[in-house]
Amino acid sequence: MVHLFRTSLGVMALAAASLGLGDLALGGAAQAANGPFLAHQALYDLSLVKSRSNSVNSARGRILYNFTGSSCEGYTSEFRQVSELDSGEGKVTLSDLRSNSWEDAAGKSYRFKIETRMNEADAGRVDGSAERDGDHINVKLKLPAPKSFTLDGKIVFPTEQIQRIIGAAKDGKSLLELSVYDGSDDGQKVYNTLTVIGQPIPTDRAASPDPSTSDEHMKSLKRWPVTVSYFDREAQQKEGEQTPVYAMSFELYENGVSRQLMLDYNDFVISGAMGKFDVKDSKPCN
Repeated sequence: MVHLFRTSLGVMALAAASLGLGDLALGGAAQAANGPFLAHQALYDLSLVKSRSNSVNSARGRILYNFTGSSCEGYTSEFRQVSELDSGEGKVTLSDLRSNSWEDAAGKSYRFKIETRMNEADAGRVDGSAERDGDHINVKLKLPAPKSFTLDGKIVFPTEQIQRIIGAAKDGKSLLELSVYDGSDDGQKVYNTLTVIGQPIPTDRAASPDPSTSDEHMKSLKRWPVTVSYFDREAQQKEGEQTPVYAMSFELYENGVSRQLMLDYNDFVISGAMGKFDVKDSKPCN
C-alpha cells in the first residue's frame, strides 16, 4: 500500500488525521524505477501495539485501499480509513477518512480530494490540484477555501515519493531525503521526510505471513524494510532539528505493494496487518 505506503507507503495512504493527529500519506503505487506498479485492492486491520504515555487505552480500525492506473494514464488511489481511538474515561474518538487522488506518471500533475469526519462533527474537506511548472509548483485549492500559491519545484508528490524510494532501494541506497506535498491538513502542508531503507528481505522469509506473501504475483518480487519519518517542514525551518511528527515502517515490494505497517505517533504505535489482498485487472499502455 504505497501512496506511502497514501501508500502512498504509495505507499500506499494512511492518515493520522483519522485518529485526530494530523495527516499521513502512505504512497501506495507509483511508477517504479524499472517496472510497473500492480493494480490491487488491500484491506488492513489496525490495532494498538503500545502506548508510551498511557494516553491511549486501545485503538482499532480498518483501511481499504484501491490502486489502479498505468504509466500512460496516470495512477489513481482510493483510500478509506475508519478507526476508533479510546483514550480512557469514556473518551472515544471515531473517525472516517476518505481520500481520492490522481497523479501522472511523470510527477507533473496531482489532483486530490480528502474528507475527514470526527465523531458527529461536520466533515472537513480539502479539494485541490497541483501542477509542476519549471522550478516551482502551482497549487490551486477549491476547499476548504479558494486559494492559489506556489511551492518549491524540488517538492515531490506521493506517487513520485514511492517511485524514488523504490529506485533508491534498487540502487542499494540506505537513506533518502525528500520534501513531499500530498494535500493533507488544510491543503497547504509540506512535510520533510527521511527514509531509511534496509537490506532486501529474502523472498522465502515472512515473519507474519499474509495474503501478499502467498500471492503468485508477489512470491518472486524483491521487498525491503522501510521507515519513513515525517517532519513539519515549516517548524523545522524555524526550529532546526526536531523529532518527527510521525514515522511509518513497512515492507515495500518493488511493484508498490506494502505490508506489515507500523505507525509511530510518538505517544503510541499502531500496527496495520494485511487481512485481504486482491490483484485487479489493468490496461497495458498502447
